[in-house]
This record gives sequence, structure tokens and C-alpha cells, in this order.
Amino acid sequence: GAFYASCIDEAAIERAGLSPLQPAFDRIAQLQSPRDFAPLVAALHHEGVAAPFGFGSTQDARQADQVVAGIAQAGLGLPDRDYYTKDDDRSKEIRARYVQHIAKMLQLAGSSAADAAKSAANIMALETSLAEAQMTNVELRDPTSLYNKLTRAQLDALTPNFSWPSFLAPIGQDSLPSIIVAQPKYLTRANELIASTPAATWRDYFRWHLLNNSASTLPKQFVETDFDFYGRFLEGKKEMLPRWERCANATDTMMGEAVGQLWTDRYFPAASKAAALQMVHNLIDALHSDIQTLDWMSPATQQQAIAKLQAYALKIGYPDKWRDYSALQVGNAPYATNVLAAQAFEFNRSIGKIGKPLDRTEWLMSPPTVNAYNNPPMNEIVFPAGILQPPFYSPTADDAYNYGGMGAVIGHEMTHGFDDEGRQYDLKGNLADWWTSADAEKFKQRAQCVIDQFSAYDALNGQHMTGELVVGESIADLGGLAIAYAAYQKSQQGKTPQIIDGFTPEQRFFLGWAQVWASNDTPEAARLQITTDPHPLSRFRVNGPLSNLPQFAAAYGCKSGDPMVRATQCNIW
Repeated sequence: GAFYASCIDEAAIERAGLSPLQPAFDRIAQLQSPRDFAPLVAALHHEGVAAPFGFGSTQDARQADQVVAGIAQAGLGLPDRDYYTKDDDRSKEIRARYVQHIAKMLQLAGSSAADAAKSAANIMALETSLAEAQMTNVELRDPTSLYNKLTRAQLDALTPNFSWPSFLAPIGQDSLPSIIVAQPKYLTRANELIASTPAATWRDYFRWHLLNNSASTLPKQFVETDFDFYGRFLEGKKEMLPRWERCANATDTMMGEAVGQLWTDRYFPAASKAAALQMVHNLIDALHSDIQTLDWMSPATQQQAIAKLQAYALKIGYPDKWRDYSALQVGNAPYATNVLAAQAFEFNRSIGKIGKPLDRTEWLMSPPTVNAYNNPPMNEIVFPAGILQPPFYSPTADDAYNYGGMGAVIGHEMTHGFDDEGRQYDLKGNLADWWTSADAEKFKQRAQCVIDQFSAYDALNGQHMTGELVVGESIADLGGLAIAYAAYQKSQQGKTPQIIDGFTPEQRFFLGWAQVWASNDTPEAARLQITTDPHPLSRFRVNGPLSNLPQFAAAYGCKSGDPMVRATQCNIW
């Protein structure tokens, strides 16, 4: 309540101005040489500024019951490295507008117009150098390449210009024997830039990232300028959400399980959890049966796949134990101060897990979140209470509609455990190759069909989907629908089919899926999603998998040659 109230109090935010950020600005101003770099980066991580890299706890992908330290590429102000490297006219326009945006924000923070313009140009050049060394979104889909466990001596040798003792000691992690580095090449580039880039440019860079990270917590001029670039220009949004809604979202982001405990008590009945759990078990049974009938998967791999499926941890609605927020001190302080406290709490919570036994009860989403996920390192499927409501699931809807909506989402998350990424993890969550080489090759051939299908879609004026980026989500959509349809059919044995609103149950199943993804996208938002998101645009999430399914064609009387019947149909599950 105190956090939300501080967000709503715009008058107090205006009075506070930039004062909550001043201690961090002062620390940044003290950066004079490479030896000052590491302690400053450690301090900024506490403020929620992950630049020029991110640091936190992660599962050891080769020993999934262990929690270790991990480092990953970060530190860009544009959404993705491709925004810095692509040479088309739109990308050039975005980069030019981004530099203007940086300059305007720095002016609002007190720089002269000339100084702000010079700083913005230097920041853009530095971020471009960092971006060029980052892995692409497609490359990030290979978990094996992201597993690079380095000893402290190896890490020191990789980045001699960065003092790891000076970074790790302030955060209480100086005794770490090793760290998993997701992108060593990126750290090598950052190390080079620490020495070759003037300290003044690094000061500008860190000042900008602190300002950018905190923009939503600052006075109105900063909020509106931030929205003009990231919301209106990059995503095509017409207006900001109301203040109360932005504050509600921020509260959920910063202390989602505290919000979730109240929300589920009020809005998530036990009957919804029971119905979802029954649907999950029905889907597991359907996938179990399906795996046993796959003509492209050998009995040895089938046995391993079934063992992994049966080992799935199921999380429905909300955690069994709630997160303890007692260490988060929020009070009658400016909103930005409370956000900084929440970000420090989350950073400390993350690094506090390093070296401790894995907590398999932890959730990665808050209960009110309208989403779901499969976490291969935990071998779990998770469905927050927020998604167990219309249009995904409704206690008043018929089974066909619910199976086509929520059932297919459940099937989607289940089959993620066997997509191009998930299949690389075993039933305990370890990176392990449990497929025969022949089965793996057959899977890759079938996955290539999906890649080719989605790469052919013209998403926006000649800009196509990147099949290699969306293949995992598209395989999961295709498999989830096939498995959910089989589970629905089995659930209806002995029941009389009902025509509702003129639609057969089979037709309503697919209507349930289509309704889930009904949406409008601005061209700007679509372009952003095509570039950065492993999920296809919504219209392709519907028409893509359905055009591969004979069950859909039968339900709606589609014939060979019709637009919704692909000549070459992709089939995995």
C-alpha cells in the first residue's frame, strides 16, 4: 500500500525531482579510471542498473540442483542488438531518434544542449560497440553455447581491465570459485572498451542508464519524454495507461507475491484451481499416449521422453509458500526511492541464493500475471492464476472452448519441454543429450518445416518473420493444439455433443484458440516483436498451426488447395 501510494502521489514526485538519484549520480561522477569501474558497476547493480552486463544467480545447467553465479550480456538502451547493426532505413531512423532522445533526457537532468548532444553521440557509439559483440536472439536459443563455466583465474584472464574482487566484495560474493559466463565474447569486448573508452564517456553512459532505468519514477517531464520515444515512437502507442494502472503494474512487478496473496484470496476460487489441475492431467495423459505412437521417435527415446513428462512439476495458481518481503523497507519516501529499495531487495534476493540448495518451490511470475511458462532447468510447467480466467478459461464456458483456449496453452507449455531448446534438458533439468542421434536428426527435419513455414510469412511490408527465432514457440503451439484436441476428445467419451451458437464442439475448440489471440498491433509494435520476440505475431499463432492440422480442416470443411490447408503440412506431435 505504501509503495502504491508513493507512485500515485505525483505532487511528491515533482517535489523530489532527481534527488533520489543524486547519491548514484555522485558515485558515477567519481569514475576516473578503469580501477574505479568495478565498484561502481556493483553499486549500480544494487540500483537495478544492469550495465554493461547483468549479474545474478542461476541454476548450474550441468548440475541442476546447484545455484551458482551467472553473467550475461546487457547494457543497451535500444531493445535489441539488431537495432544497432541493421542498415535499413527504419533502423537508421530509430538510431537517430534514440540519440535525440538521450540528449533530451540529459538536458532535463541538467546538461546544456551542447553537452547533452555530445554525450548522446558518445553513448550511442559505445553502445554500438557493445551491441556488435552480443549474441543474436537466434544464437541465444542454444543453451549449450551459453554454458561457459569459468574459474576466477579464467575470468580474470578474460577481463584483465575489470577487477572482479572489487565487484564481488561489495556484494558479498568474493569467495566465488567460479562463474557461468553466457557470452565470453561480449565480456572480452566490454573489457577492451573499459581501457579504450574515455572515462568521461563511461560516466555519460552510466548516468544515462541510471536515468533511463528510473524514468518512470521521475517527474512528469521525464515520464512523458520516455513515453514519447519508447511508447509512441518505438511501439506506436497513442497514449499512456492511466496513472493508477501504471502504479498497479509497478507494484505487481516489484512485490508480485505480496499482491498475489491478496489477489488470489479474492479472485481465484478453489474450483478454478481444481479444474485447471484436472485439465493438466488430461493433457499429460494425451501427450503420453501421443509419444508412444510417434513413428519418427525410437522406443529408447520415447521411454526417456515419457519419463521426463511424468517428472513434470505442476504449479497451478499460486506458490505453496509466499515470498518474504520483510527485508524490503518501503515507507513515506519519494516513489523513486521506494523503487530503488525494491530493486536492491530483488538484487540481494537473487545473489543470496548463490551457493545454496535449489528452491524448487520458487515461481518466476506473480500469481495475477496473464501468462504461463515451461522452465526446462526445473522441468516444471507453471500456470499463474491470472491466466485461468477469460478468454483462456471460463467456468461458464463449454469444454470445447476451454480446451481450445486454456487446454492448448497447457499443451503448449508441456511440449516446450521437447522443443528445440527444451529437448536438450533431461528430467532433472540438466543439459544432457538423451536423444538418439537418428531421432534428433528426424526432429530437426520436422522443426525445419516449421522454420520454413514461418520464415515465409510476410509480417510487415516485406519484413518476414524469422523462423529460427520463433520455431520453439511455434512448435509448442502446433503440439499444444494437437495434444489438447486429443485430450478434449477423450474427455467427451460418453457425452452428447452440443451445438452452441451454431458451432459444433470441434469448431468451438478452434474458436477458443483463435479468441485467445484476438488482438490489434500497431506497425511499430509488430516490428518490435518481429525483431526481438520468440513468439510469432498473433495472427500467425492462429493461422500458422491451424493450417497444419487435419483436425481443423475436418471441423470447418476445408479442402486441399484452400488457404487454411498447407500443401506441406508440418507435424511433430
